[in-house]
Amino acid sequence: MSAPNAKTQDQAAYWNDEGGRRWVENIERVERMLQPLSRRLLEGAKPAAGEHVLDVGCGGGVTSAAFAEAVGPTGRVTGADVSAVILDVAKQRYGARANLEFTLGDCAALPFSPARFDLLASRFGVMFFPEPDAAFAHLRRAVKPGGRLAFLAWRALDMNPWMGVPVQAAFSILPRPEPPPPHAPGPFAFADGARLQGLLEGAGWREVRLETVEAMLDLGDPDMAVQQMIRMGPPAPIFATADAATQENVIAAVLQAVAPHVTNGRITMPGATWLVHATAP
Repeated sequence: MSAPNAKTQDQAAYWNDEGGRRWVENIERVERMLQPLSRRLLEGAKPAAGEHVLDVGCGGGVTSAAFAEAVGPTGRVTGADVSAVILDVAKQRYGARANLEFTLGDCAALPFSPARFDLLASRFGVMFFPEPDAAFAHLRRAVKPGGRLAFLAWRALDMNPWMGVPVQAAFSILPRPEPPPPHAPGPFAFADGARLQGLLEGAGWREVRLETVEAMLDLGDPDMAVQQMIRMGPPAPIFATADAATQENVIAAVLQAVAPHVTNGRITMPGATWLVHATAP
């Protein structure tokens, strides 16, 4: 989802306040939408029995719990997230699992012991690093030699109609803000695959490989889905300050834009991601 362009402390403030609350309010719909991509991440990461896994930006804990199931009782999973608001949901859901722990903090700065993890994984949790080169180098040192990196990141906005179509419709009514700086922290920070590969290699990762993964995403009931789109995505801050009549016009415009993608009462739209693989030296 979207977050303001900011330094680390502002990212934490956003996800512990407005951004975190919105995510929690919509968490069931978001998790359902991302389910096929979560499954693909698990398949690509190949967690094995007995491994120690770090789930970066674990959110509500769904991926952390899946990794914990895969590594079994002799393995261990640490789910880390900068948002206490969202992490509370993860703890309520999965906190009783013996081989799963949740840690509050920014993975770019948490003091992990060297060579602690066999696998570092993330489902859309790494694109918000203000200094990704330093963050990936810090995390690489926490992975054992020969350990693996596997994460999902969104490709370009124009390859992701699930967000691009409603955003374009919303900004046909709302004033469009200044575009963020290139590669600013946010959902599409790693859309440029060549840049992403260069970042990882510069941070000391080896055997970097970017796999394209596409999926049809189930956004759910149109009325509820549109509310989620305009209250969580890029139009959210401007929509929140608009008058009631403008908000109604925005909702109508987005509903009209997504109407061709409604089948059996549900919006289904394509999503395009990178599934990134790398190895620690």
